[in-house]
Amino acid sequence: MPNVNVKHNLHLHLIVFIWGFTAILGKLISLEALPLVWWRMTIAVCLIFGYILYKRYDLKISKKDIILLLLSGLVIALHWFTFFKAIKVSNISITLACLSTGAFFTSILEPIFYKRKMVWYEILFGLIVLFGLYFVVESSEPNFISKSINSDLTGTMQGVLLALTSAFLSALFSVINGKFAQRIESTIISFYELLGGVLFFSLFLLFSGQLDGNFFSLKLEDLIWLSILASICTAYAFIASVSVMRFISPYTVMLTINLEPVYGIALAVLVFEKNEQMSFSFYIGAAIILTTVILNGLIRNHKKSN
Repeated sequence: MPNVNVKHNLHLHLIVFIWGFTAILGKLISLEALPLVWWRMTIAVCLIFGYILYKRYDLKISKKDIILLLLSGLVIALHWFTFFKAIKVSNISITLACLSTGAFFTSILEPIFYKRKMVWYEILFGLIVLFGLYFVVESSEPNFISKSINSDLTGTMQGVLLALTSAFLSALFSVINGKFAQRIESTIISFYELLGGVLFFSLFLLFSGQLDGNFFSLKLEDLIWLSILASICTAYAFIASVSVMRFISPYTVMLTINLEPVYGIALAVLVFEKNEQMSFSFYIGAAIILTTVILNGLIRNHKKSN
């Protein structure tokens, strides 16, 4: 059993590393956040549907589950929209760092959805992550708090608010999928949820008059990056993450996702040296986040062994 847990935890870290790369792709793709997410989900839905046909999975589930999955798809769609919008208005470092607050949101949401008492160390770890978040944000934007008070960071503040919203939606989605994953095949969950996101965003784009010829005119470079984003970072990572939730609690998943800023910002520095710089405070914040993830795993394993 411990070897199985190690396997699933390593798989989760691979998924989180891939998610860290999505921020790089979001910066490289010239599309605005809404069409970017629409194309990402649409291509991913087509790929997953092809995989379902190949594996001959049965798409038949209850109408209630279909409706719930479609609605949860709106949650993930809004999570991605606010995520990429935050990157566009601020930068990768600010956006990814703020996603670390997802653990704090999950520590509140999970007891509500699973009808259990709040665990004191989960709340504590969530607060510690917020503390680490401060150092990570400071590394990207020195004197962040003082500048925010003086309203000198319009773009950054918008990015922070959007990223925090994205973190909350990610936490909500993680908790919701933790329940679905216990009884529905992960590929089926992914298909209906991504389909739901595409349907809701398509309706919005249609009624707002944005589905015109220009919308479907893509640069070759954008199409290449979108293909990578939709296949590896969405279709594969999405199905794999839902599957992992059968063996790992939503809180542990969300806490491990806190490493996404570490992976993502490190990658951003390699790709965008001039625009993404890390200072010593970044390493302090990253160390705090990493230590929190390790402590969470040790405590949970200790409780299970007892």
